[in-house]
Formats: sequence, C-alpha cells, structure tokens
Amino acid sequence: MREDESPKDRFVTVYGFRPVLAALTDDGLTIDKVMVAEGARGPSVREIVAAAEGRRIPVVRVPPARISLLSGSPRHDNGVLADVVAPQMRSLAGALDRRHHERPRTLLVLDGITTPANVGMILRTATAAGLDGIVVPHRGVAGIDPLVVKASAGVAFRAPILRSETAADAAERLVEAGYALVGLSADAPATLFDLPLPSHVAFVLGSETTGVTAEVRRHVAEWVRIPMPGAVESLNVASAAAVVSFEVVRRATAARS
Repeated sequence: MREDESPKDRFVTVYGFRPVLAALTDDGLTIDKVMVAEGARGPSVREIVAAAEGRRIPVVRVPPARISLLSGSPRHDNGVLADVVAPQMRSLAGALDRRHHERPRTLLVLDGITTPANVGMILRTATAAGLDGIVVPHRGVAGIDPLVVKASAGVAFRAPILRSETAADAAERLVEAGYALVGLSADAPATLFDLPLPSHVAFVLGSETTGVTAEVRRHVAEWVRIPMPGAVESLNVASAAAVVSFEVVRRATAARS
C-alpha cells in the first residue's frame, strides 16, 4: 500500500445488523474483519459472529466508542461493523501514479454531493456505463455507508471508486496529471453533445443547490450544459451523471462502428 493510502482507500465499511449480515452472507464479497462492541449481546450479534466464524473472518471486540467513531452513526450501527474489501477502490494518487496510457481515461468527480441516494445512484450508473473511475472525496461528499450501498444496489462494493481528501485536492491532482476538467452548468454556452472529448477527461458534478465549489471551479477548463428543450430548469445530479456517462458510451460505440 502506498504511504499516502489508508484503509479508507481499500474498504467499504458497513454497520448495523442487517447490512453487516448481508455482507457476510454474500459469498462474492471479501470481508477483512468484523468489529463487535464489547458488551453487545443478543440473537443478531450471535448470528453475525457465527456467520463470520463460518467464513473464518476475524471478529474483534472493541469499545463501543470505537464502533461509533468508525461508523459515524452511533444511533444506527447497533454495535457491529464490517470492513468489506472493495477490489476496484483505491486512492486517486495511486491511480495517477502510473504511466500516462495506463491511467484511467474518463472520470466523474463528485463535489459537495451530500445526499447518499444520489451518490449511490451515481456509482451504479457510472459503473454500468464502464467509466474508468468515480472520484469520491473523503470530505464534502456523502460517505460510502450502508445508505449509499443500498442506493447503488450493492454496486458500491465493486465500483471503480477513487479516493481523495477533498474535491479540490482531486481537481488539482488531475490538472497536474494532464486531465481536462469539464464542469456542468445550466447556463454554459456549449452543450455536452458538442464537446470534443479529450483522451483524459474528468467531469465535475456539483451539488444541486450550490453547484461546483469555488475551490474546484478555478481548475475547470470548460463548462457545458445538458440541452433540455422541455420546460425544466435542471436535472437531479444523479440523472445528470447518467446522461454524461452514457454520452461517453455512445461516443465509444460510434467510434468502434
């Protein structure tokens, strides 16, 4: 593991009785460890411990405060937590620390999107479209928790997630690595469908209320809008991500044919 990577760049942490048990009973998932709060008892805890031991997954008893700190949701963690190995998740720095032609080519960068349902749907859509990566910062964006996993229909475990500390950090790294940053804005003069697609491009998706943050805006090279002939001002950010993702698919398909 690189020095600037952490366990948060390799695992999706789930908590609560149902999410942890669902992960343990999915043979397609690799679980690094299960944590159970000291003093936690009851049928659900026993079922989780038995499922983990049946798969020879380490079960670690820790103080309840440790579970709450890691989950960030003491009201809903039920004193149990599991670290699920995410095979395609890594740090953005690690993904860029490769030769130019080996780097991911088309990315989405999430900036200020704090609704778990939107983050989960974006992960599902971008993965379905075969995008090379979705930059999900540790700060300023909804964490990859059970709500995000549920909204992604489980795809979050296998999505090509790239982690950075903030969206601004990611934008700076990407520009330094030669990526063109393209922002979405309803009042941009150019449209997404007319955009010449560079070989390495990152589309920035901001929150629906405030848009792309000022710290990220200064790195954006071009702004485009999604043309909407109907009487609607804007799309939900997850819907906008779907349009972008499948416009990339459409162009790749057209190029092959």
